[in-house]
Amino acid sequence: MKQKVTLKQIAKELDVSISTVSKALKDSVEISLDTRQKVKAFAKLYNYKPNNIALSLKNRKTKTIGVIIPEIVHHFFTTVIGGVEKVANEKGYNVIICSSNNSFDKEVINMEMLASGSADGFILSVAKETQLKKDYHHIQETMNQGMPVVMFDRIIDEIVCDKVIIDDTKGAQMATNHLLSLGCRRIAILTTVDYISVGKLRTNGYLNALRSYDIVHDDSLILKIEDIDHCEEEIEEFLKDKDIDAVFAVNELFAVNAIKVLRNSGKNVPEEVRVVGFTDGILAKHFIPSLTVISQHGEEMGERAATILIDKLEGSDDLTEEYKTVIIDTSLVERQSTKK
Repeated sequence: MKQKVTLKQIAKELDVSISTVSKALKDSVEISLDTRQKVKAFAKLYNYKPNNIALSLKNRKTKTIGVIIPEIVHHFFTTVIGGVEKVANEKGYNVIICSSNNSFDKEVINMEMLASGSADGFILSVAKETQLKKDYHHIQETMNQGMPVVMFDRIIDEIVCDKVIIDDTKGAQMATNHLLSLGCRRIAILTTVDYISVGKLRTNGYLNALRSYDIVHDDSLILKIEDIDHCEEEIEEFLKDKDIDAVFAVNELFAVNAIKVLRNSGKNVPEEVRVVGFTDGILAKHFIPSLTVISQHGEEMGERAATILIDKLEGSDDLTEEYKTVIIDTSLVERQSTKK
């Protein structure tokens, strides 16, 4: 018997993307007939069978929730997982956690693997690469087969499903307003590239706060970072000789790197430059100086997402039911990085 192959192996052998293989196996008209036939023939030859997504949901409940997050080391996502597990365990469900590592291909593989019978539904924060590609077929097809999905944090507006989010724009405006209220006027922002939804929303909040103080934004004070894992060099170059009195960073990693760069250049935080970050994680609490942040209340986000998903799994099969978007309040946690 020939060894069964994976989606990734089929894609590699035929020199196409995992997305193309996934769509071809589902007979999507987006893929040419010739490619569909090649993919199906190869899959048949090597005993690959497309996942029967509806099987576990309708015929053999697993009492398991699949959670797919962009990165496992991010403190915010660990708090969300804690909230999910708390509710799931109380209701007799297990949790399987997968990291996409911000890869579209890995997100597709994780979802198809879990949907094949390992999980009954999904809690998902979308990978950075998925947002860049704007290819959501794997999510939509999973839902079309009757498997519920609850998105959190990084969501896709085009996908109609339940969502649990914070008001990123409002939270960023709160952070920037705090700096403005302290007399800061030359406020730099360290943000992400625009296709990452939360970064774009937080940048909008920063701009809204400036407008509320009749301050015209200065493009030279905005840094949009794409490679988050190697951000320190970019932040160092950006802040070099910059005339600023404050920094707003859209995550705590950017914030602590900004403080390191500022101190290495001889500037004192908070005496000369105040810094506010986003996400109240371990870095924020234990860095010196401790970091003023916007708290996203990740555990509450996880609890609400799990509650919504389990209610769907244990509720009716009414296809006319409405989806909900739950907005979790943020709060400002003031620490040493803004206190003189």
